[in-house]
This record gives sequence, structure tokens and C-alpha cells, in this order.
Amino acid sequence: MNILISTFMILVVVGVSNVLARYIPKVSGNYVNLLAGILTGILPVTNQLIAPFNGEIFMVLILVPLLFFEGQLTPLLRIKKKLGSILGTAVLLATVTMIILTWLLHVTLSIAAPLALAIAAIITPTDATAFDSVIEGRKIRRVIRDTLKTESLFNDATGIVLLQAAMLWLQKGQLVIGQNLLDFFKMMIGGVLVGSITAIILMTIREYFMRSSNNVRSSQTLIYLLSPFAIYFFAERLGMSGVIAVIVSGLIHNGEVNRSRFSDPRQVHFGLQIVTFANRILNSFVFVVLGIVLVRILQDNYSMMTKSFEWLMVGILVYVILLVCRYCYGRLFVGDQQRQTALLFALGGVHGTVTLAMTFSISEMLTPATFNFVVMVETVAIILSMAVPTVIFKILLPQDFDEQIRQQQLAFLREGMVKAGIKKLKSIDLEEAVRDNAMYDIRDQIQANTLGDFFKKWREINTEKRVLTNLQSVARRRALMYAFDAERAYLYDLAKRHVVNSDVVYEIYSEILLSESLVLDPQNQMV
Repeated sequence: MNILISTFMILVVVGVSNVLARYIPKVSGNYVNLLAGILTGILPVTNQLIAPFNGEIFMVLILVPLLFFEGQLTPLLRIKKKLGSILGTAVLLATVTMIILTWLLHVTLSIAAPLALAIAAIITPTDATAFDSVIEGRKIRRVIRDTLKTESLFNDATGIVLLQAAMLWLQKGQLVIGQNLLDFFKMMIGGVLVGSITAIILMTIREYFMRSSNNVRSSQTLIYLLSPFAIYFFAERLGMSGVIAVIVSGLIHNGEVNRSRFSDPRQVHFGLQIVTFANRILNSFVFVVLGIVLVRILQDNYSMMTKSFEWLMVGILVYVILLVCRYCYGRLFVGDQQRQTALLFALGGVHGTVTLAMTFSISEMLTPATFNFVVMVETVAIILSMAVPTVIFKILLPQDFDEQIRQQQLAFLREGMVKAGIKKLKSIDLEEAVRDNAMYDIRDQIQANTLGDFFKKWREINTEKRVLTNLQSVARRRALMYAFDAERAYLYDLAKRHVVNSDVVYEIYSEILLSESLVLDPQNQMV
């Protein structure tokens, strides 16, 4: 019950903070989620409704589907082309950074080597969602963005394996490098194989039923939603990397959607909407949780924070070493290998909730004092990794004026197409009641109807005397189709004359097609 109440409460905060973010366009939506989480953690009335953070539950319920959906949005061909870059960032860079970080923490600050390795392993995973938040509203070169995105997909496994090695070293007093390397490759390669095989089996089953008369969309959707959890648990049960298995299965699903989108358009469209919706909600969920956890960490460790500032010094040192290692790697391997490219790559290694989840996963293996120290160190590194690039990127990166212009173009196109649709309706011979209803629907495309207009129509549709007859409903449907044709013709003319970007035209065009499906599709018609 605690988990249900906690989830409900966090989802409420997500919904409210996402709405508030629309009123603060200059601030990243993820930062608004983070601030909402901090406020939720500070207020006793809301904080008491949320259960203590559990890294394992968070990993399974939130990060597993999020990684699966992110994988599905990435073409497998792109991963194949960037395999060398992925191995370089997720394996070589991560491993070398951990070795350097472990050695420096041990030599300079006399931190026990196993504990230093644990700190280094935990801070390894980068967060694509957090990265998006720090560059919002700014333009960054595609090669850097792609490198950072693919790195964040796969470096989780490296951190998890080396964290396990650190815990074994801490418990047994020795580090078996050969065995750890064997375990690492077993988890990585095994995760790829398990994810590939299970995804292909599930894909074959889905495609078989999709192409038969026995297809049940509700069951297909349910199987799809349960797939990442089943694959994760299966891979972990076999001792492989569940994270890698889930990501690989998501990559395979990307190709499946592309090659079966017309087999059952309703099902595929619904699936794509689920992915979009889940990505947005889970991303916001992650930042709300991050805010709540940060508040609790600071509250629980206040006495330790005031007695000694070693945790702060170590946290800053960890972040600086990470930056230096990433900068050196960028100078050698990323893009044009220039200084600015390397600096952007270094700053783009933002850390977030995966790091916190890994931190809390070892709470029972360390003494309370040691665990609190590790938590504070990782918290400092997380905060710095988000705050520093947020400031520096505003200096180094140009504003994304294309996105600002895009919103203006969308508004311009919607206004023009609605005028074309209304003009068409006025030229058709229609009964006044039919014309009035059709005009209301067309004006709704640009939210031109007031709340008063809505309630007037709502009362009409719930009053039997004002409901359109069957013949009038058919006439309204045909009138709307004529209006949609006029709107499409308007957009096509603009695209042909290259007045606006074709991507903007296609976005509005797809909205018209969706509106048309609500009018024509028997399964979507409400009246």
C-alpha cells in the first residue's frame, strides 16, 4: 500500500509541475520537476506520504521501462554504426576513469581502495534525461549529442559490474581482476544475447498474431508493456545484465515498428502514443524523485555535514577528475577532437537517478557512517554535474532559435488552415444547425472557442431537442471532410512554395489526419 500511495503522490506532483512548467518557458521542465520534488520533500504533509527510497524498486519500475522506451526510439542501424564509439565511452572511458579515480582517492585522501572503487563505479552511469535538461533551449552539434546519448544507454552495465567487484573486494579483502573481467564480459555479452533472443521471440509472436484473424489488440498491448520487465528479470535470473538486455530489446523493437506499422495501424499508433506518454511521465517522475531524495539525504546527514567537510571535498574532487578524464577522451576520440568539442563532451556527462539508485543498492553492505559518507559524496557529484553545465552551456552554446521560430510557424499555419476550413464551410449549402456545429469543431483546432462556447455546446448535446438528427450528423461529417480537404490544400500549397519548413507542415498535416479519423473511424466516433 505504501508503494501505491507513494506512486500516486509522485504522479500528482509530476502532473502539477508539468503544468507549472508551461508558465515558466525559460526554465527547463525537468528543473521544475526537480524543484517540485524538493518542495514535496521539504513539506512534512507531503513527505510523510512517500515511502523511503528503494533503489531496486526504482530501478525495476521506473528505469527499466524508461531504458526500454529510449532504446526503442533509437534505430539499431545507428548503434551498429557507432559501435566503436559506444565501446569507447561505455567501456574504455568508464573503466579508465574508474581506475584513475580509485587510485587518486586512495593515494591523496587515504580512502580505502575498495570504497574508492565503489564511489567511482557508482558515479559512472550518465543520464540522458538529465543531459536533455541542461541543454534545453540550446543547440549542440549532433555528433556530441549522439555520442552522449549512446554512452548513457550502455555505461550503466559497466558501473554495476565494477560496483559488484568493489563490494566483493570490500567483503573478502582481495580483488580478483581476472574473475571480475570474466564477469563483466559475461554480463555484457550475455545481456546482449538474452535481450536479442527474447526480443526476437516476443516480436515473432506479436507479428504472427498481428497478421492473423486472431489478433487481440488489448492482449498485444499488454504483452508489449510487460516485455521490458520480463526480459529484465529473465536476464538477471541468468546472471546477465538486465539493463543491457532491456536496451537491446528496445533497439530491436524499433525495427519491428518500422516494418509493421501498416499491418494494424490502430495498434501501432496506440503503441507509439504509449511510448511518447510513458517517456514524458517517467522522465518527469525521475526528477521529482531526485528532488525528494536529495532533500532527505541533506536532512538525514545534517549533523555529519556540519562536523566535517571531507564529503564535500571528495565530491568536488570526484567531479573534477571525471571532467578531466572526459575532456582528455574527447580530445582523442570525439568528433573533430577540438578543445570546445572535448569540453562540451566532458560537461555533457550529467549524472542523475541511476547513480542514486546504485548508491542505495549497497546500503546494507556498508556501515551506516560509511554509507552516509558515500551518499553525500555522490550527491555533491550529481548536483555539480547538473549545475556546472547548465551555467556554462548558456555561455558556450547558441540559443536554439529554430525551436522558437517553430512555435511561431505552427501558430501561423494553424491560423491559416482554420481560415481556409471556415471559408470552405461558408461556401457549402448547409442547414444552419449543421454549419454552426461544423464551424465550432473547426475553430476548436486553434482553441478559438471560449469556455462559455464549450458549455453551451455541452448543454446542447445533452438536451435531446438540440441533438442533430442522423441526416444532419451525416451532413456535418461531410462538411468537416470538405473543410479538412481545404486545410490540407492550404498546407500543401505552402509546402510546395517552400514558405515554411516541411517538418512543420507535416506536424500540422498529421493533426488534420487525426481529426479526420475522429470523424470517420467508427471506433472513434462519440456521436
